[in-house]
Amino acid sequence: MRKHLWTASLALGLALGSAQVTTVLFGQSRTPDPGAQQNQAKDQTFLGKIVKAPNGQYALLMDDQTGKGVYLDNQDKAKEFEGKNVKVTGVLDVATGIVHVTAIELA
Repeated sequence: MRKHLWTASLALGLALGSAQVTTVLFGQSRTPDPGAQQNQAKDQTFLGKIVKAPNGQYALLMDDQTGKGVYLDNQDKAKEFEGKNVKVTGVLDVATGIVHVTAIELA
């Protein structure tokens, strides 16, 4: 049941387009705050599960109950970990909601 709720939530968010995906996945608007530029340059660690979205892109699902997650820019690397719980290291582009992946490893 949880998987179906998550799938519907993520599918809705991803189907709305990138502008709406950030809103659905993060629960906030796409307008970055003034300090976002400084925060974007730092590597961060994200824990979750690699999933394939209905649009065919791979994303990191961080909370299956709320559908919170982010797209990953390295689709080839993400594909290797589909369905697995992972730790992703990278830089989050706040404006697009995409993580520029530095590394992906099993969690």
